Amino acid sequence: MLTTREIREKYLRFFEKKGHAVVPSSSLVPENDPSTLFTGSGMQPMVPYLLGEVHPLGMRLTDSQKCFRSQDIEEVGDNRHTTFFEMLGNWSFGDYFKREQISWMWEFLTKELGLDPSRLYFTCYGGNESLNIPRDEEAATLWKNLLESAGVSADICEDAEALGMRGGRIFYYGDKKNWWSRVGVPENMPVGEPGGPDTEMFWDFGEHLRLHESSIWKDSPCHVNCDCGRFVEIGNNVFMEYVKTESGFRKLPRPNVDFGGGLERLAVAVNDNPDIFCIDAFDGARKILESLSARRYGEHEKDTYAFRVILDHIRAATFLIADGVVPSNKDQGYFVRRLIRRAVRFAKNIGIQEAFVRDIVGAYVETYGVSYPVLQEKQQFLVRESEQEEQKFRKTLEQGMKELEKRSLTGSVSGKDAFELFSTYGFPLEMTKELLEERGLSVDEDEFYREFKQHQDLSRTASAGKFKGGLADTSEKTTRLHTATHLMLAGLRKFLGSDVHQAGSNITEERARFDFTYPTKVSREVLDRVEAYVNAAIQSNCVVGTDIMEKEAARAAGVEGSFWDKYPEKVTVYRVKSADGTVYSSELCGGPHVSTTDGMGHFRIVKEEASSAGVRRIKAVLEEAV
Repeated sequence: MLTTREIREKYLRFFEKKGHAVVPSSSLVPENDPSTLFTGSGMQPMVPYLLGEVHPLGMRLTDSQKCFRSQDIEEVGDNRHTTFFEMLGNWSFGDYFKREQISWMWEFLTKELGLDPSRLYFTCYGGNESLNIPRDEEAATLWKNLLESAGVSADICEDAEALGMRGGRIFYYGDKKNWWSRVGVPENMPVGEPGGPDTEMFWDFGEHLRLHESSIWKDSPCHVNCDCGRFVEIGNNVFMEYVKTESGFRKLPRPNVDFGGGLERLAVAVNDNPDIFCIDAFDGARKILESLSARRYGEHEKDTYAFRVILDHIRAATFLIADGVVPSNKDQGYFVRRLIRRAVRFAKNIGIQEAFVRDIVGAYVETYGVSYPVLQEKQQFLVRESEQEEQKFRKTLEQGMKELEKRSLTGSVSGKDAFELFSTYGFPLEMTKELLEERGLSVDEDEFYREFKQHQDLSRTASAGKFKGGLADTSEKTTRLHTATHLMLAGLRKFLGSDVHQAGSNITEERARFDFTYPTKVSREVLDRVEAYVNAAIQSNCVVGTDIMEKEAARAAGVEGSFWDKYPEKVTVYRVKSADGTVYSSELCGGPHVSTTDGMGHFRIVKEEASSAGVRRIKAVLEEAV
């Protein structure tokens, strides 16, 4: 059985023989990109070159990129989700295209990895008639020919989501599944934006496991993109061959290829086991946990859930610390702290009372040290930082748990209770929420943040009455939050598209409640990027300046405004601009603002939820910068 290290090396050597330069993994902390906290995909460091910048190593590249997705923290515990993963990638910047890429991927999967062709399935882009983008028949035909050459029947089907497999092998899906651009589906792409179809590869664990029949999706047709777990996506070829113009989509003169395949998912397929935590990368750490807990992985559902959380979180924390992210209360460090503390809590659930993080970190250094020598070089640093965080948390964890149990006996836990658990025992609000959810309870988050703000001694006596624009008062704190919402709206429009507009707001000293137009739930990844955008502006010590403009001139210049009819013919445009000339926000407004962003604090999105049809609501706060 191939190890993850062997799969990684086979992949890199395979594409090196195909003329690709092997490039090292970028840091988990993006360089020169304030819009996101972490590197979350293999493509992310390559975007400048996909958009036309020349790479110094040439037109063909390959790598294994470290990735971390903070939005998946709560998802960890099943047999598929991890926060940290490696993404195998190869790129063609205007060189080879579909025929070469598809044939090479077939060769790698079936020859190098030895995967059974009869258990491979593929999806292709089904086209968009309204935009005159054809379906990707070329990719479908290439897969069909390769399958049939291996003696595998290869029917091409549509509407698998509604009609199921129907004996098909290749399936067409629409914009949301098999189209790639930086802003999503073709309709959201601005003029000048490149994008294109993608074709995905899936491994079938087999109907005999009855994964679909035992899942919550059992009453719906099973298909390759079903979430039941029968199929796992093992790779995605993006063919960037179009650019959006004023008159529609046209072909790029030199299209690009981007492949991304999860290393751990490929190992799962090679292992032919749907449980990602059974691949060899987790073996050393898993054995240590079994020894410390005197429990076996996989024997009891609740214990297995805890094992998975610990295995994932300490691995992710190890790699993050190695890239310079130490546990703290802000930015990337907050997530490292959260990972370690969450792992410690779940360790108690499987009977581990003593310190254990050092041993798990050591296991991952041993597993990954050859491929990532920095782990060996920094082992003492990794152990020290993770161990210190574990010790800090353990000092208060037991007493805090007792306090939580006592307060939960009443049938409810107030926001004030949650804040006391935070301030006295170091319980992050997220952890308190998790513990309460296990007991069928919830917490008043608004009350928590009111208590938090008072604790920071930043409160002022609120002014009486209401200020126009949804402000409770004109106090310093409210003014800061009001300015922050301008930056947040600019961030939402940057990452979700120009159709996003304000739909209402209510801003107090404690929090901002902000409604905006958007049809669906916003992912935590996007919210993290918006947070990072706002905090980048704050940290840049931007100047908040004003221009008096004719209303129609402002509208024509692209100034954001949500309630144009409520303003006079001459309007005030507020611009948040850094010393290097970067304009973070340009918006019509009639309210009070800070003069500079220096000292505003740390911006955080607390909650995102539905407000009404087509309208989403965000609750956000400004915390004291640490």
